[in-house]
Amino acid sequence: MKRVFWMSIGVAIGVIAVRRVSETKTNLKQAGINRAVDTAADAVQSFAEALREGMSQREGDLRAALGLDTPDSAVDTMRTVRR
Repeated sequence: MKRVFWMSIGVAIGVIAVRRVSETKTNLKQAGINRAVDTAADAVQSFAEALREGMSQREGDLRAALGLDTPDSAVDTMRTVRR
């Protein structure tokens, strides 16, 4: 009885392993690779957009803190730099 039990466990593990290998093979075909690359490209693009947005917001905060947003202060800053 023990042998039948262990034999069935071995067969079940073998079936599961074959199915997983088949799924992995299917995913590694050209279409699967294309999907993976597209997903990665979308993630990188959304990260870059978030980074640009954060940089722009931080630049606005810094400009406001330094008083560089008003046209008069920008002209004064340029005059100071030229001297």
